[in-house]
Amino acid sequence: MATVLGIESSCDETAAALVTSDRRILAQAIASQDEEHAPFGGVVPEIAARAHAERLTPLIARVLGEAKLSLDDCDAIAATAGPGLIGGVMVGLVTAKALAMATGKPLLAINHLEGHALSPRLADATLTYPYVLLLVSGGHCQILRVDAPGRYKRLATTIDDALGEAFDKSAKLLGLGYPGGPAMERLAAQGDPRAVPLPRPLFGSAEPHFSFAGLKSAVMRARDSGQYEAADIAASFQQAAVDCIIDRTTRALAGMPGEPVTALVVAGGVAANGSIRAALEQLAASHGLRFVAPPLALCTDNAAMIAWAGLERIAICSPPDPLDIAARPRWPLDPDAAPARGAGVKA
Repeated sequence: MATVLGIESSCDETAAALVTSDRRILAQAIASQDEEHAPFGGVVPEIAARAHAERLTPLIARVLGEAKLSLDDCDAIAATAGPGLIGGVMVGLVTAKALAMATGKPLLAINHLEGHALSPRLADATLTYPYVLLLVSGGHCQILRVDAPGRYKRLATTIDDALGEAFDKSAKLLGLGYPGGPAMERLAAQGDPRAVPLPRPLFGSAEPHFSFAGLKSAVMRARDSGQYEAADIAASFQQAAVDCIIDRTTRALAGMPGEPVTALVVAGGVAANGSIRAALEQLAASHGLRFVAPPLALCTDNAAMIAWAGLERIAICSPPDPLDIAARPRWPLDPDAAPARGAGVKA
């Protein structure tokens, strides 16, 4: 049995965790930065990086203490090496490098997206490869075929904004504060999802890509019109998002190459949204697939998923990373994927 220390610092959550190869989370801690960023309505990279630098070492000491372990008891140090806000990524990766150098333990530089992609397997030992993954978060919106650790086929991506970003910015437009996703979901529960005629970008298009910039702009126009209640705008936005997710995922499933998949899996921060989960569960059932979603605690950024991704690499005898490996602001899971038509740099 192996034990890995995981470190996550890609955005605005500072996290550390100890996870074993038999799927036990021995200890984990997350320091939220919501209060620091709330006055700005979004994440300020410089503030995030400074907070990571202040909080990471105490968090690591805390999880080691809770698990009654030392660094000598760990088999490897895994840290997010990208993609993400480069200042924060560097804080976590440099810390991991220092610990690896001081202890002689292997360094595992983990793709943050791979952490999300593999996190459902941490919670569900029965989830086997291959599966199709909808990865929805504040910075990413993709559909991927997952064949094994390090083996991904991108089926779809956003050509502009990620869904989580659209949730957060729409929440800001409605004066809901930060973080916006949970606030939008709470307000949507009080509204009528059919009250506001919002668009469904790319709905029905042949390629299964996503677009949410126009939906976000439509929310602004609806707010400025003065015709609608905020709760109705939130509910209509959420329903439009659900409709787009289901339409695009259906299209991706229809054109997916390779052997049949075992499950439809959702991961990432937006996977915590109950309406999206419920709709995807129905979609999976209609295709004869299992539906798998990680527990809510593993949906948002966390270090347990980074440690688990490291353990998955250990299981396939993937070599450790050199201590001079660089942090990466962008790091696609499928580097060979063709650019999406009409996409900007985010895709």
